[in-house]
Amino acid sequence: MARTRVGAMKFGDRRLAACEGAILAHSVDLDGTRLAKGRLLSAADLDAARQAGRERLTVAEPSPADLREDDAASLITSALSGSGLDARPPANGRVDLVARTRGLLCLDPRVIDRVNRIGEAIGLATLPAFATVEAGEICATLKIVPFAVRAAAAQRAAKAASVQPLTVEPFRALSADLIHTQGENPTPKLEAKTAAVTRTRLEALGGRLTSERAVPHKVDSLGDALAEAGSDLVLVAGVSATTDRRDVVPAAIRKSGGTVLRLGMPVDPGNLLLLARRGAQWIVGLPGCARSPKRNGFDMVLERLFAGLPVSSRDIAALGAGGLLKGSERPSR
Repeated sequence: MARTRVGAMKFGDRRLAACEGAILAHSVDLDGTRLAKGRLLSAADLDAARQAGRERLTVAEPSPADLREDDAASLITSALSGSGLDARPPANGRVDLVARTRGLLCLDPRVIDRVNRIGEAIGLATLPAFATVEAGEICATLKIVPFAVRAAAAQRAAKAASVQPLTVEPFRALSADLIHTQGENPTPKLEAKTAAVTRTRLEALGGRLTSERAVPHKVDSLGDALAEAGSDLVLVAGVSATTDRRDVVPAAIRKSGGTVLRLGMPVDPGNLLLLARRGAQWIVGLPGCARSPKRNGFDMVLERLFAGLPVSSRDIAALGAGGLLKGSERPSR
């Protein structure tokens, strides 16, 4: 009998007399009775095979140093699954991790890579980092390819996964104030469109727009309006784009006691976003593309804020890979 080895597991074609207690490698039909692959063969199974005219079967036989596929998958996903995720029961060497609630999937791609580099017998696939997920949605799936894997390899994979487990951070019900700035010729229709689009964005994440006002596009006027805003978020829709930290919007933020954390982001559309903070309150200077319902850089920041994640200049700088958004409207500047 020709055999190949995956780790210490034996695999090959055997006479029926040597198959009891082994794992059936390929499904077989026995006069209307189907034995599914992965089945632990019993004496009764082998009698049925003989009566159907079979003399040999292809089987796998793990060694004491191996873990069966379901046990290995459960071990690794137990270490991988963090808050907001539930593991489905293992089946055929696969365990799916599903979101317990609507929120943002948080993971470190380097951890996923380390698990997959343990060996070809272990395959872990996930949704992208910071994907928005719904309750019950599959966020990750782990598959053990052979019928068994070395226990030591599964343990190394579990240790690698435990460094930073996957989590789903639920969206919080945040409130937001929207401030428009106006030039010499106000644009009420544009302001109404911006408010409607913004309200829809906030409500999609479980938030609400609590107030809306318009002030002149001047440092003192906007600074006073920012100082009076009391919601969790303050969104500023400037009449003109902010392209310098000395411009009206960042200057007004500083006047109100806030700190500008970042002006500009490596996401297109969305390059001209401004992020600031005043105490526990976040302030976002909206890029022009935020007036459109199409996805842009503002959505990426807003989702993280609603999920309660810290957003720093460094975090925004890391958005460049994948930051060129397909199918979105691109600004002229």
